[in-house]
Amino acid sequence: MFARDNLMEPDHIRQLREAAQLSPGNLPLRQAIGDALLAAGLNAEAVTEFRAALTGSPDNAALKFGLARAFHADGKSSHALVLLESLAKAADAPARALVLYARILAGVGEIEHAVEQYKRGVAKDRAVADIEFAHRLGIRAVPEAESLKPQFQTSDDEDEVSDGRVRQSWQGSEDSPIAEIERPKITFADVGGMDALKEEIRLKIIYPLTHAEMFKAYGKTIGGGILMYGPPGCGKTHLARATAGEVKAGFIAVGIDDVLDMWIGKSERNLHQLFEQARRNAPCVLFFDEVDALGASRSDMKTSAGRHLINQFLSELDGVKASNEGVLILGATNAPWHIDSAFRRPGRFDRILFVPPPDQPARAGILRLQLRGKPVEDVDYDAVAKKAEGFSGADLKAVVDLTIEAKLRDAMKSGLPTPIRTKDLLGAVGVLKPTTREWFSTAKNYALYSNQGGTYDDILKFLKL
Repeated sequence: MFARDNLMEPDHIRQLREAAQLSPGNLPLRQAIGDALLAAGLNAEAVTEFRAALTGSPDNAALKFGLARAFHADGKSSHALVLLESLAKAADAPARALVLYARILAGVGEIEHAVEQYKRGVAKDRAVADIEFAHRLGIRAVPEAESLKPQFQTSDDEDEVSDGRVRQSWQGSEDSPIAEIERPKITFADVGGMDALKEEIRLKIIYPLTHAEMFKAYGKTIGGGILMYGPPGCGKTHLARATAGEVKAGFIAVGIDDVLDMWIGKSERNLHQLFEQARRNAPCVLFFDEVDALGASRSDMKTSAGRHLINQFLSELDGVKASNEGVLILGATNAPWHIDSAFRRPGRFDRILFVPPPDQPARAGILRLQLRGKPVEDVDYDAVAKKAEGFSGADLKAVVDLTIEAKLRDAMKSGLPTPIRTKDLLGAVGVLKPTTREWFSTAKNYALYSNQGGTYDDILKFLKL
């Protein structure tokens, strides 16, 4: 992300920036700017500020923790986790960093590791203690000599021990829904561009439903999975909803929070219930956003809890205990290289589709959609789209938002609102930078050096390498 026009920032932050211009090497001042941006809710701008400060002092623990906080606040917990893991290795790790590390670990199901880091943080500084969070971890006030491990509400008859870990039996009704089933109204006609992707989805998902007899003649079942990957903000979720709308199927959007649970065994139960809900409501599109968080490579796992969840996921995809006929599974990820290779076997996510940033006609279409119903005058959408090379759909929304904010500022001063024109949009495009660049810098390395099976050939083709 990037920092926007400073006029949008509160006065005290602008004053700090002015002071930093006079003393560019003042790291405490740069830290103060980042903290102020976080306090103001400008999370993406805080990420940019901390990153810039770290270029001058890459080993500064306070700045690293600030960047981790900014990543976490901006919804990029995986980025924060990498930084906090690095900080936690040091004996003098900040107490607050250890507690934040524990929170993120708990969020991905690594409870024992979270307990360990939380205890380290509190031992360094009791002021960082959080009684509610400690209770969630199962930590209770006991003598130091007694080991503090997560406490689980279990019964002797319904528990099993696997790999030395207590696994809580699944309780409650399997029929109880845990996610809302949508009925999307949008179709492929509402998705600009992506013609090749649409055709792949038609062949894999739509045609087996609309031409069921023909597919049955060839012994082809209705169902299966497609994994979409690409830069964030390029329409993967929108395309998944349009797929459901195209066949008038139900749509269940599954996020990390819908599955992951701090109690051992509960995450697997949640995942099983989501598949069961989709099976009962077939035809149904089951969409997993950020699927890399649920299907990370098992070789990277430090605990067995994550491996149990992945094994459960693979079992559900295979339909071991129940048929997936009519369940259409779509997954989206920004980091396909972190997904366990077992997910890409036939019958699972056996189609892997690259979702690139929108091309120029698609960018023009997105701008038209974003400006629909707003006061515009003589806007040359093609000219703006041409200038916005590499912008994602989310980036184009930011262009429109920034333009509207600038027009509102002018209207507040003059008392007279004016329509949006081409030059206004071009001005916003000039201020912003495409967020896809950072993703492609990472993806390029995987496409060049970890592409033995040709999975990432589409990236090389897009980059013309």
